[in-house]
Amino acid sequence: MFDALVTRARVKSPWVLHFDCGSCNGCDIETLACLTPMYDIERFGMINVGNPKHADVLLVTGTVNHRNKKVLQALYEEMPDPKVVIAIGACGLSGGVFRDAYNVVGGVDRVIPVDVYVPGCPARPEAIIDGVVAALGKLRQKAVPTAAGAGGNGRFHPRMKATGSS
Repeated sequence: MFDALVTRARVKSPWVLHFDCGSCNGCDIETLACLTPMYDIERFGMINVGNPKHADVLLVTGTVNHRNKKVLQALYEEMPDPKVVIAIGACGLSGGVFRDAYNVVGGVDRVIPVDVYVPGCPARPEAIIDGVVAALGKLRQKAVPTAAGAGGNGRFHPRMKATGSS
């Protein structure tokens, strides 16, 4: 019962971590525009956090290169289960205009599993919000086994304080 309540709260109020792998910053500006009063994603309960241990959704922009792929993997591994990843922009999907550069690994999906792709160069804030909504549906699907006790890592979400041994 308690796990189902926590799962429902996480899906209704996702905490989002944004990571820029590095590129022209067009998608970063559009992602941060979602936080402005014009789009105001916080009214839907979404909060931009800086700690991967508190995040439910990972927004990744930019081209993955050899210098930042280990950081991206570490951020992904530090996030609690269930989690979803959104690749934003042409660079996040395929490497974009930088894909032929010697130091570019490619899209985000070459390093970590991606649940939702948001195309565009740069991706529009409306498309990013639609991608987050699609990711919440996937988060809900991933969370169902965890709520029933059939999956997950058995840990409490970092936002919740454990009141005993788990």
